[in-house]
Amino acid sequence: MSDFGVRDIDVVVIGAGQAGLSGAHHLRRSGLEPDRDFVVLDHAPRPGGAWQFRWPSLTYGRVHGMHSLPGMELTTAAADDERPSSEVIAAYFAAYEDRFDLRVHRPVDVTAVREGGAGRLRVETSEGVWWARALINATGTWDRPFWPRYPGQETFLGRQLHTAHYPGPGAFAGLRVVVVGGGASGTQHLIEIAEVAADTTWVTRRPPVFREGPFGEEQGRAAVALVEERVRQGLPPLSVVSVTGLPVNEAITKAREEGVLDRLPMFDRITPTGVAWDDGRTVEADVILWATGFRAAVDHLAPLRLREPGGGIKVEETRAVRDERVHLVGYGPSASTIGANRAGRAAVRDIRRLLARVPEPV
Repeated sequence: MSDFGVRDIDVVVIGAGQAGLSGAHHLRRSGLEPDRDFVVLDHAPRPGGAWQFRWPSLTYGRVHGMHSLPGMELTTAAADDERPSSEVIAAYFAAYEDRFDLRVHRPVDVTAVREGGAGRLRVETSEGVWWARALINATGTWDRPFWPRYPGQETFLGRQLHTAHYPGPGAFAGLRVVVVGGGASGTQHLIEIAEVAADTTWVTRRPPVFREGPFGEEQGRAAVALVEERVRQGLPPLSVVSVTGLPVNEAITKAREEGVLDRLPMFDRITPTGVAWDDGRTVEADVILWATGFRAAVDHLAPLRLREPGGGIKVEETRAVRDERVHLVGYGPSASTIGANRAGRAAVRDIRRLLARVPEPV
């Protein structure tokens, strides 16, 4: 890559979703100026983080646990429950960027982060190279949908798609649909598709765990602690539902009563016309919808060799154990809106200490 457009900066923030904007806000509050001391790079075409890509039927009223960004509330007047969450939250993020003058650069693709020498990180992007003293990585997971592989998958004559490209229930009218995945997205897709499809089949690797009753602060801390322990060990983070279970609401209750959420164990192979199990069971299908989650989008950090043998990046608070200049926000235990807010503040506190302790290279 050419060094044309090389610029020096104290901090590069990659990503302008909840985690990235939280980090940028706290950098600004700490006295750093955008485009002089720090820069925010986002590959999306407009504000909204991953929310801007969510399916139209996910209205704001169906979003669980959305917390406002630090310093600016998402007001009730703006948060119309009937509007698509993609519109509500994208508009909120855009207003937030304007209010705090965060000057997000977009669309910018970050291709690699390397050791730059003299204490600097070399951040290679589609708009040139940044030499940074510290990095806040807030790239989330949306860009890395996880597609499991099963025998015969390439022979299927129907359509296969992932949650990341889910168009809403209307696209499945009159079709036979297999939904794979026991998380929140899988159940939401299944429930609304069942209203228009000719037939639906729900398949999960493990029996789903439905969580009855309230989910309080104590349970929340316990769930976060489980994810945090994995990250401390250098293992890939678990999904939220794997440690919290599926909350039982009115829609879940109704779907269970109607048999929509009658689950089958994971099939063993895919056939040209559907899916099959080794015990002889088969299900014909026109569509297989993989609601199988996402993985952390951190491939651009590969040159820094931050991964542990277990496959994850070991993190203490938000700091990568193998490189104190790199902070992962919205990763593992901070992969929630409230967690991202707190992690953004913690990362900036740590980075300010680093900038004060380590002299700026000449």
